[in-house]
Amino acid sequence: MDIIEKAISVLMHDGIVIYPTETVYGLGADAFSDEAILKVYEAKKRPLAMPISIAVSDFDMLGAVARTEPWMQGFLETFLPGPVTVILPARSCIPEVLTGGTGMIGIRIPSHPLALRLITQFDAPITATSANLHGAKEPRTPEECTIPRELLIDGGMLPGIPSTVVDLPAKQILRAGAGVDPVAKFLLTL
Repeated sequence: MDIIEKAISVLMHDGIVIYPTETVYGLGADAFSDEAILKVYEAKKRPLAMPISIAVSDFDMLGAVARTEPWMQGFLETFLPGPVTVILPARSCIPEVLTGGTGMIGIRIPSHPLALRLITQFDAPITATSANLHGAKEPRTPEECTIPRELLIDGGMLPGIPSTVVDLPAKQILRAGAGVDPVAKFLLTL
């Protein structure tokens, strides 16, 4: 059994997996399991009122969990997969705790091959919050991932710059991170 198969087994049993992305290490759990989601909040010591983003493997999975408008397609196809988290209206299948009661969900399609393989083979969204205590520095190395989990997928040293977060319906950058300059320029064209 390889590391991805082990990680999928953990996710299927409401466990937590730390996985590499093209930005920082992420904390992954089944995004449709209330039990798994609560474990993520507890592990991070994150307030329940704060939303947690999710990672999907492709545009079909994105469309299954969020609503998009035709004018958004160019942006999505330009920046995903990649180091951008897009805030979109959540579909009813998304647990309300992940949206923080806002009705909106942050979504990433990571470009890191291990993250993509994990989500593709799990065939469902996973949480995509950074693998650190709430408010602490985002982890770039496995050694910096000190929060509780069942499994860590070692991706070596990562860039350490978190994703840029974009509220796409509002056409607004909420957090400047990796790749922010091209994102800002593109938003001006919408």
